[in-house]
Amino acid sequence: MNLKKQDILKALETITVPGEGQNMVDSGAVKNVVTFADEVVVDITIKNPALQARKKTEVEILKAIHELVYEKAKVKVNITVEAPAKPTNEIKGKSIPGIQNIVAIASGKGGVGKSTVTANLAVTLAKMGFKVGVLDADIYGPSMPIMFDVELKRPLSVTVDGKSKMQPVENYGVKMLSIGFFTKPDQAVVWRGPMAAKALNQMIFDAAWGELDFLLIDLPPGTGDIHLSIMQSLPITGAVVVSTPQNVALADAKKGVAMFQQESINVPVLGIIENMAYFTPAELPENKYYIFGQEGAKHLAEDLNVPLLGEIPLVQSIREAGDVGRPAAMQSGTPLETAFENITQNVVQEVVNRNTDLPPTEAIKITTMAGCSAVKK
Repeated sequence: MNLKKQDILKALETITVPGEGQNMVDSGAVKNVVTFADEVVVDITIKNPALQARKKTEVEILKAIHELVYEKAKVKVNITVEAPAKPTNEIKGKSIPGIQNIVAIASGKGGVGKSTVTANLAVTLAKMGFKVGVLDADIYGPSMPIMFDVELKRPLSVTVDGKSKMQPVENYGVKMLSIGFFTKPDQAVVWRGPMAAKALNQMIFDAAWGELDFLLIDLPPGTGDIHLSIMQSLPITGAVVVSTPQNVALADAKKGVAMFQQESINVPVLGIIENMAYFTPAELPENKYYIFGQEGAKHLAEDLNVPLLGEIPLVQSIREAGDVGRPAAMQSGTPLETAFENITQNVVQEVVNRNTDLPPTEAIKITTMAGCSAVKK
């Protein structure tokens, strides 16, 4: 069998490049095709650095050639990730000395367990040996002090290089700051956007975080002013979006992913975590009941071409653990500990992939009420 280049290209025209709306030939993703007898080599360039995206692209190419050209063809696919060019504008945001990775944890809507996931990711990272901090950026509904059993503690003042700084409160090997440390339990925070942004900047830049491998930022629900303020102040390494399986939550999660992927924001989405994925009663440990729907976040992740980082079951002890200030991931030898360890390992791997394949994230400079323009880190 002598394969022809034009037949291979015609087969590749049936494959759409994710996020571009064009097939991989017309989009220019296919850089070269070489055929010899029953062998074919395809050189292709994609923009998504995720291992899942590369694997999916390779599988689609193999399938198209085998089904449309020759089922016994020997196909080799060489995939190159095209990193975006670094902008040359002036620096707006600034990194925090000593902090290696800043990961934003977001959700499209409230009540999906974003803060619970953040707390459990943090303690699991600490158990793995990483130096971890948490910034509770949910100004109007801070919950980290309760989840870490430190609601009665207050940050101390320390002197660093001749300057007075806030020393984060620490528990379970995790450093944290929250507006909840500075307000009374029954006191509502009624602030306009600029005042909330100023408070966040103080907790970010006037704190003695020290050396951290990861700073997790627990963002408020939705897509609003606080999110823009954070991304304007800091070059975020990547974002994790938390959702539950039902359609109403997935619709908002999709908007959350879209916010980070806007060209003017351009924060890499490390993946989606599905919380409350299923319910397993203690008396029927082999049964799974999909109360809020089945694999909704998995399908959303596939549609958006981002990784699914894992699923967390609906378990009463997760809620109870958060209420008493001892995150469920600290329960040694339990399925919950294993679930959070798997998810955390996936997050770490995606951070490694992102840092290997992409340039540093840009902080953004807000120019109008309707939009913002990217500037160099």
